[in-house]
Amino acid sequence: MELFSAPWWSALLAIILIDLVLAGDNAIVIALAARSLPPELQKKAIVWGTVGAIAVRSVMTLGVVWLLQIPGLMLVGGLGLLWIAYKLLADTGQGDDHGPAASTFWGAMKTIIVADALMGVDNVLGVAGAAHGSWDLVIIGLLVSVPIVVFGSSVVLKLVERFPVIIQLGAAVLAFTAAKMVIGEPLLDAVFDAPGNAWLQWSVYGLAVAGVLGLGSWAAKRSNSATLSH
Repeated sequence: MELFSAPWWSALLAIILIDLVLAGDNAIVIALAARSLPPELQKKAIVWGTVGAIAVRSVMTLGVVWLLQIPGLMLVGGLGLLWIAYKLLADTGQGDDHGPAASTFWGAMKTIIVADALMGVDNVLGVAGAAHGSWDLVIIGLLVSVPIVVFGSSVVLKLVERFPVIIQLGAAVLAFTAAKMVIGEPLLDAVFDAPGNAWLQWSVYGLAVAGVLGLGSWAAKRSNSATLSH
C-alpha cells in the first residue's frame, strides 16, 4: 500500500476507529484493577499497565499469522476473560493481594497484563486486517492506542470513585467481550452460525453477563461479611 495514498489514509482511519472501540475494554480492566491502590500508585499503574498492554499487543501483532493457526485460541481467551471479569467483582481487595483489585502495585499489574493479553486478540486481528499487511500502519495503530488507553483508564478510574456501580457495568462489558470471543471461535462456527441458532448466541451473551454479575456480587458480599465478622 502506497504511503499517504487514499487507501492508506482510509486504512489508518479504520485502525483508529478499531482502537477507539476496542481500547475501551483495556481501559476498564486497568481502571478496575488499579482502583484499590493508593492514589500515588494509581497513575503509575495506569502508565505501566498501558506500556505492558502495548508490549504484549506488539508481540501478538508480529505473530498474528501464527496466532490465527492456534485452534481454540478465542475460546480459551474468552473463558479466561470471563474469570477475570468475575474476579474484578468478587475481590474486594481486602486482605488479598493476589486478585484483580489487589492493594499492591504488582498485583494490579499482573491482572492488567493477563487480561490485556486475552483481550488483545480482537484488537490485533482487527488492526492487522485493516492494515492489509502494511507494517507502518500497524505500528501507527499501536502508537495511537497508547493515549486512548491512558486517557480512558484515567477517566474510568475517576468515575469509579464517584459512581461505584460502574464496577458492575465494567464487569458486564468484559463478560460481553468474553462471550463475543467464545462465539467467534472458528471451532464453534458449526454451532453458532447454523441457521436458526441466533438465539444460542444471545443466550451465551446473557448467561455470561448474568453469571459474572450474579456470582461476582455474591462472592463480594460473602467476602465483606467474612471481613466484618473478624
